[in-house]
Amino acid sequence: MKNGYESQMRDLQSLGQRLVGGWTTEATHPRLPGTVIRGSSEIEWLEGQRFLIYRSSYDHPDIPDAISIIGDIDGLHMHHFDTRGVHRMLDVTVTDRGWEMAMDRDAAASSFASPDERFSQRMLFTFDDENRTMTGKGKLSYDNVTWVDDLEITYRRAL
Repeated sequence: MKNGYESQMRDLQSLGQRLVGGWTTEATHPRLPGTVIRGSSEIEWLEGQRFLIYRSSYDHPDIPDAISIIGDIDGLHMHHFDTRGVHRMLDVTVTDRGWEMAMDRDAAASSFASPDERFSQRMLFTFDDENRTMTGKGKLSYDNVTWVDDLEITYRRAL
């Protein structure tokens, strides 16, 4: 069974080997029916390879650009900051097929664009095509019982 700092660092190194580089993205969101949101992401190591820097930008005004830091701070986490001023800390789990990030609705109020609309969120990413493609499927819950579809995104390795 995996545990401890060394295991989390191995997970981070494994994830970094798959993520580092440039990606083009195409996404859909239930609140924007019929719209394909295009964008890009650039993921790189901070010197020392203990943290991943993850920058994302999108061509739709309702989807915020963001920067995130993934690393081991009392467990594997993603610290996410976006152009709305929202900052979230999500738990990160590395799997054989990809990775998952999750946040609970009881997170700090600053984790939400509107403090009156608190939710739990999870996103499962799966790698395909020898790590040249990554698909993400998000789920959202306002009560931690009923989960609905959220953002779906496909990343393609930029050439």
